[in-house]
Amino acid sequence: MRARLLAPLAALLALLLTVTVALAQDGPDYDAWTKVADNAERVTEQGRASDEALETLRAQLVDWREQFLSAQGLNSDRIATLRNQIAALGPAPDAAAGTTESEDVAARRAELTDQLNRLRAPVIAGEEAYLRADGLIREIDTLIRDRRTERLLELGPTPLDPRNWGEAGKALLSTARAIYDESIASWQSPTGRVKLYSNLPVTLLFLFLGALLIGRSRVWIRRLASRIRKLTRKGSGVWRVMVSFGQIVLPLIGIMLLLRALELTGVFGPRAAPLIDSLPAWGASLLLVWWVGDEVFSRNDELATIPINATLRAEARVHIAILALCQVAHSFVWTLVSSENYSEEVRVVLELPVIAVAGVSLLRLGLILSARRVASPDAEGETTQSYAMRLMWFIGRAAMVIGVVGPVMQAVGYGSAGVALVYPAIGTLILLGVITILQRLVFDLYYLVTGERDQEQGGLIPVLAGFVLVLLALPVLALIWGARTADLTEIWARFREGYSFGETRISPGDFLTFVLVFMIGYMATRILQGGLRNSVLPKTRIDPGGQTALLSGIGYVGIFISALIAITSAGIDLTALGYVAGALSVGIGFGLQNIVSNFVSGIILLIERPISKGDWIAVGGQMGYVRDISVRSTRIETFDRTDVIVPNSDFISGTVTNYTRGNTIGRVIAPVGVAYGTDTRKVEKILREIAEAHPMVLANPPPNVVFRGFGADSLDFEIRVILRDVNWSMSVHSDLNHEIARRFAEEGIEIPFAQRDIWLRNPEALRQAVAGQGEPVAPSAPVLDEPPENPTDEPEQNDAPSAEGSEGEGRI
Repeated sequence: MRARLLAPLAALLALLLTVTVALAQDGPDYDAWTKVADNAERVTEQGRASDEALETLRAQLVDWREQFLSAQGLNSDRIATLRNQIAALGPAPDAAAGTTESEDVAARRAELTDQLNRLRAPVIAGEEAYLRADGLIREIDTLIRDRRTERLLELGPTPLDPRNWGEAGKALLSTARAIYDESIASWQSPTGRVKLYSNLPVTLLFLFLGALLIGRSRVWIRRLASRIRKLTRKGSGVWRVMVSFGQIVLPLIGIMLLLRALELTGVFGPRAAPLIDSLPAWGASLLLVWWVGDEVFSRNDELATIPINATLRAEARVHIAILALCQVAHSFVWTLVSSENYSEEVRVVLELPVIAVAGVSLLRLGLILSARRVASPDAEGETTQSYAMRLMWFIGRAAMVIGVVGPVMQAVGYGSAGVALVYPAIGTLILLGVITILQRLVFDLYYLVTGERDQEQGGLIPVLAGFVLVLLALPVLALIWGARTADLTEIWARFREGYSFGETRISPGDFLTFVLVFMIGYMATRILQGGLRNSVLPKTRIDPGGQTALLSGIGYVGIFISALIAITSAGIDLTALGYVAGALSVGIGFGLQNIVSNFVSGIILLIERPISKGDWIAVGGQMGYVRDISVRSTRIETFDRTDVIVPNSDFISGTVTNYTRGNTIGRVIAPVGVAYGTDTRKVEKILREIAEAHPMVLANPPPNVVFRGFGADSLDFEIRVILRDVNWSMSVHSDLNHEIARRFAEEGIEIPFAQRDIWLRNPEALRQAVAGQGEPVAPSAPVLDEPPENPTDEPEQNDAPSAEGSEGEGRI
């Protein structure tokens, strides 16, 4: 009967599964992928394809890998449901153990397992294809890197060979003659002249405007920046940098106008076209480097980002300009070599003077950066070198080494290695200069917005800004030193793919979802706490300690619930992490047992509230007021105004004295002694009047005066009073003592001081020593507060014994 009822349901589920599988198959075309993968494996095995062909093939493989990564998430919800259904049927029977299950459950388990396997098929296919594509991409990357390494370390022709000089001269003359002949031919042709004359007015206008912008724009921008700096101080750094950026934009516009004027003339032919087309890039590079040099090594001491003297800054600007020209010259040589198909011998000869000049400028610039500077003394009078100065010294030393090694390697024949050292080093210096400019710009923006200027060189805002800028500059630095764009995109792809934990893959998107949801929950918890603290709890009868405990509990519960919701929203399966947590729990338990003990103790304190915020307590030899109760510890402010952090476990396991628990009523005892012979009833009456007159003393219960007994020097009394606020106990005690002293003086009551009797044995020895008769016998040690052995045999003497006194013992 049950089987007949389950049959229609099973048929419906099978139909849904068929539709789901059909939809799931609308994924990657595995037949096309197989052809692409086979071709990629054949190409990598042969290793004869060019770098450009390998890069194109790699781009195709990356696209396929993205598809396979998406395919791994197909049917994820349905697969999770089927797994839960199978788990609900209980553990599978173990044939070895002889366990069985009913036919209906076994049939249902087999049906669900079959559905799960069919849904898992495209996922498994996607995982397998993903691994294959990823492996092929790694092989292509390895092949390209190996080729580049071989070219970098390859020994080529040396530019010092005189036979190569003539060939290089002939190649340059041939190119110059060809460009000249093309220009003359274009000039002599009727069509070219007509074009030149028809465009002459526009050409002249463009030439004039371009020359004007190139020649005068830098002067205009500097004057404008100086005026802005004089008009306003706040935010002047931001406006000055923005305006100074016009030193790049306006001259670049002038270069574009000149280039357009050359195109309108129609004089230059195809041989000069690569050079003409490269002019904007060369001009932009030259202007950018010059601008960075002017900003970093500014003529104004306040604007320079590197603290060196004016003479060295002027020289540094010259070398920066030389390095910019060398970069343009290097690009010019490579453009000629690629467009004219020069030989390797010609290329190295043309490259040698450029790299030599660049090496000299790098060497000199490194000397300037690494020059020793006197560090300013700190607060303790000691001079310490800042991190920026040490970093600048290291950069300068590295520039010096590269400035020498690079040209030498170029000269001996390792031209690729020399070029790969010198020009990336120049690019790195320019990038570091841009970072310092941007860091100062961020600092000026902060000052413009907040009006707060951190005068310290190592302030928090510049340090954080520099750290973020360095992180953002790392990809650019990698590209400068020869990293391929594919290498950076591969790192980004790995980051987007995330990491797998068991059956769960955590991607950056999941992480951002977790952070966003958790922050929303956290802010909602804080808003709820703020509303309760300011609006609801003040209107209740809950004491301040209870309010604090309630708010803390709501905070902990809210954060815990926010974390659970964030984990669920991000789709993170904690099953796999549970095994890791279980394995680490034992070790973590031993290492963090004190922290856990304090945490649990803190929760107990917040729930039971044996102490509250503001209580006067004594624990572990420390006494003071409770100022804050956190989960791990409690902060006590002592009467010396010092904070003592006490672990919460001390409050649970130790003895705590709470003087103000529940109320602030407490007792003060003020002892006092009077001389023997004083009227005790009179003293009691005076003391009672003094106690009753103090405003902090409660009338009920009334003050009590106790005659404690007969002391060694006085008759001992005590005033015992109950105060409205025990926090004023010391002040009340002082007031009572002042009043006792005043009243006793008025009534003639004496407050005695301590008296002691001194007994001397063998006083005759003392008399002989005083009289100078013979050698004195060493007397026995005096006994303090000790009566004679037989006081009844001899009367007391309050005065010191005279020379005629009786022999034996005497007393003072």
